[in-house]
Amino acid sequence: MDLNSASTVVLQVLTQATSQDTAVLKPAEEQLKQWEIQPGFYSVLLNIFTNHTLDVNVRWLAVLYFKNGIDRYWRRVAPHSLSEEEKSTLRAGLITNFNEPVNQIATQISVLIAKVARLDCPRQWPELIPTLLESVKVHDDLRQHRALLTFYHVTKTLASKRLAADRKLFYDLASGIYSFACSLWNHHTDTFLQQIFTGDEAAATSSLERTLLSLKVLRKLTVHGFVEPHRNVEVMGFLHAVFERLKQFLECSRSIGTENVCRDRLEKTIILFTKVLLDFLDQHPFSFTPLIQRSLEFAVSYVFTEAGEGVAFERFIVQCMNLIKMIVKNYAYKPSKHFEDSSPETLEAHKIKTSFFTYPTLMEICRRLVSHYFLLTEEELTMWEEDPEGFTVEETGGDSWKYSLRPCTEVLFIDIFHEYNQTLTPVLLEMVHSLQGPTNVEDTNALLIKDAVYNAVGLAAYELFDSVDFDQWFKNQLLAELQVSHNRYKPIRRRVIWLIGQWISVKFKSDLRPMLYEAIRNLLQDQDLVVCIHKYDFEFRTEQFLPYLESMFTLLFQLLQEVTECDTKMHVLHVLSCVIERVNIQIRPYVGCLVQYLPLLWKQSEEHNMLRCAILTTLIHLIQVKYQNLPDTFSHLYILCDILCWLVTLENSPCLTPELLRIFQNMSALLELSSENLRTCFKIISAYIFLSSSEFLQVYSGDLCRSFCELLKDITTEGQVQVLKVVENVVKVNPALGPQMFQPLLPSVFRGIIDGERYPVVMSTYLGVIGRVLLQNASFFSLLLSQMACECGQELDQLLGNMIEMWVDRMDNITQPERRKLSALALLSLLPSDNSQPCNSGISKFWLPGHQDKPLVVRDGLFTSSIRRHGGKPK
Repeated sequence: MDLNSASTVVLQVLTQATSQDTAVLKPAEEQLKQWEIQPGFYSVLLNIFTNHTLDVNVRWLAVLYFKNGIDRYWRRVAPHSLSEEEKSTLRAGLITNFNEPVNQIATQISVLIAKVARLDCPRQWPELIPTLLESVKVHDDLRQHRALLTFYHVTKTLASKRLAADRKLFYDLASGIYSFACSLWNHHTDTFLQQIFTGDEAAATSSLERTLLSLKVLRKLTVHGFVEPHRNVEVMGFLHAVFERLKQFLECSRSIGTENVCRDRLEKTIILFTKVLLDFLDQHPFSFTPLIQRSLEFAVSYVFTEAGEGVAFERFIVQCMNLIKMIVKNYAYKPSKHFEDSSPETLEAHKIKTSFFTYPTLMEICRRLVSHYFLLTEEELTMWEEDPEGFTVEETGGDSWKYSLRPCTEVLFIDIFHEYNQTLTPVLLEMVHSLQGPTNVEDTNALLIKDAVYNAVGLAAYELFDSVDFDQWFKNQLLAELQVSHNRYKPIRRRVIWLIGQWISVKFKSDLRPMLYEAIRNLLQDQDLVVCIHKYDFEFRTEQFLPYLESMFTLLFQLLQEVTECDTKMHVLHVLSCVIERVNIQIRPYVGCLVQYLPLLWKQSEEHNMLRCAILTTLIHLIQVKYQNLPDTFSHLYILCDILCWLVTLENSPCLTPELLRIFQNMSALLELSSENLRTCFKIISAYIFLSSSEFLQVYSGDLCRSFCELLKDITTEGQVQVLKVVENVVKVNPALGPQMFQPLLPSVFRGIIDGERYPVVMSTYLGVIGRVLLQNASFFSLLLSQMACECGQELDQLLGNMIEMWVDRMDNITQPERRKLSALALLSLLPSDNSQPCNSGISKFWLPGHQDKPLVVRDGLFTSSIRRHGGKPK
């Protein structure tokens, strides 16, 4: 591609590709796609996106096409790969100048350089790192920043490589540049601190950006660049310096106002400091041992003492708590039951932890967690009043503790209480005892304290098993608190029912359950929506629950109609599903209203897939309890429901109804579109076959055979097996008509056996299908054999002999006993034949059930069961 003439043409097409007019856009995209494999195309793109006089959108598109091309065509083994000469030219051009003025394009250029570095650095691109190191030293602000940005992306990418040879290269790189990276970070950090305290906000913002980038580089080098980082003086020096820098930056954040332009970047840098410590602890727990004491002192000081007041912001508190949690729970720091079996490193870390977590420290942490961090905030109470459903959507589960304050405090409390339960149990019980009896509804703070303490008791339920008589507490206090109807007491009503849910699987007598059901029924009629929709999905005894079934189900259904948020409806549906599942057929008299409501709810939830899953789950439970009116309802519900409901309906139907038969007309489209649901589709087809094979196959066998033929052209090995299992089921259930109906599929199966299909599972399935045809419809097998002999141009005897020889040779592919039995019977069915070919095909041996130690041997028309499995002479 001549660069001069091509640049104009490519530039014109790129300009068209930025158009909003699809008539212009589509042809341009097609043209660019054709050019992707043309030599010189990426050189033209490089010239375009490095030309700062051109339109920004055009340059942006050019750099994106270049970046995507690296993934597709840069590797030597890729189809239409770039030549080594062009790649060499491109590598040189990418690092000629770091002067891109547009931030977004500069970021994309840095990323694409990193992509090339992942493939070529350092072997084919040894000059990259030295060039970057020189460029970050220049005094031009723009060039320095762009070089530093590229340096970060290259380091990040190289650090992510996991092959041993690549790791060794990165270790060498890290050891070679670590000292420079540290000095670079220190320089930019000192510069920023000087500028921010002199009030030069513009210069400070620029320096802070460089501080952040250089710290990102150091984070990757420190965490991933050393096998034993604790042996490197510079690495440990940097990590100790992190604590000092953190204090400086926290004081800086205290001194500058919230409106300062540096505020957001400053907080990001503080969080990045904590990420360095967390990542290092995660990857190198034993190397972190010298930092345990200082980390705990730092984190506890800022989170649980007055030192953090006015300085610590929420995300920083979360990170500090995560640091404490990871140290407390780290399995590398837990000695074995027999101390002498533990490593010296583990014992050292455990000793440091033990010396830090003294009784006063643990008591203060526990009290602060409960009385400060567990308290409902003003924002939460306001949200409770203004958006009760939004308030109930708790951000729990998964990794939410890593990012959100409330889940983080609760997880930290659980881990510390579990680790030091003997120390902390008396502390928590003392807090509980101080709250005995009713609380003044006018004392908001006392109510919030009680809510927090009850939260702690619920979280520590398993640890408190031997220390709390929960049955007595329920009867003497908690039940009475559930009955306090004052509006200001609603936080306690909500928390008490949650607390019971935590303890009911730990310690709760069954004879108390009726009182609990009565209390729940009253709460479902509570005027406060938060109390109504709080969790009631704990276990129950069916026989004790039945007297409350009608009223409970009615109230839950009313609540389902009342709430509007997707998450809330999902929760209520989950509770309803649990009730239906537990009481089984006894729910039938009460579910008519729910069945009529589900289609409407489905229509309303078009954009909420998770809610639709909850609807499907509820519907499945209704089907499983054999609700009598469901088949009529289901005929129009199917269009709205997932194929899973279809399958469950079939599995629970005593016969094939006209409605269910008519629904199957949708299957062809599902087989074409739903690759992720093919397994379920095959189960549905098998269910139809077993319900009423003749009626079903007479209507749909032609469509089904065509769909299977199309599927087998482009499907995975596992998919082939699933298709053929369905065909085998057809032959099994209807041996007279099945083989004829699926005749177009069988030649490929026969050829697979003759050719010696290399995948054992597929070969086993092939043999199963042909074996069943041979055993159950010998006349059709003869016709199939004649057809294949004509197609292959072989004599009938020769083809049959080849098939039997391959069959016997691949018997070891068949691992399932029933399939081995099928093959044995199928081959035995050939013995009475006048055809002598099987007997001339050599020794055929295969296992028969009941003769696992002696294989059956057929030779020269005789058979015996006394020959050894591998060789030997028949006795």
